[in-house]
Amino acid sequence: MGKLVRFSISIEEGLLSSFDELVQERGYQNRSEAIRDAIRRQLVYREWEAGEEVAGVITILYDHHRPGVAETLTGLQHHALAHVIVSMHIHLDQSNCLECIAVRGEARTIEALADRLMSLKGVKHGELTATSTGKKLT
Repeated sequence: MGKLVRFSISIEEGLLSSFDELVQERGYQNRSEAIRDAIRRQLVYREWEAGEEVAGVITILYDHHRPGVAETLTGLQHHALAHVIVSMHIHLDQSNCLECIAVRGEARTIEALADRLMSLKGVKHGELTATSTGKKLT
């Protein structure tokens, strides 16, 4: 861990009160931990905006009874092998399947892959959870 540096900020009382509630609700030990997380969240967002190498998880909920959807999802992942790290298939019930696809690559490429997967007929819901490769975060 790097050297800790203290700094101060000015903040409206009401905003600080709301932040303190959030700190407590989420179980942070102190404000500093919550602020570090908020800063890291913005740095990850900047990596995605800049189109850098990033990582994430594409979550797809789909009806496996829909003809061709499972095969198309698998085919698209095979065409993106350079970016798909691992895929986990979960049977939620008789009709619904959940696919969790860990990905890594250039941000715009990952976003395009996620959009393509989520827009398939038979997909009920999709979400891209964006994170960093961690190379630039401390």
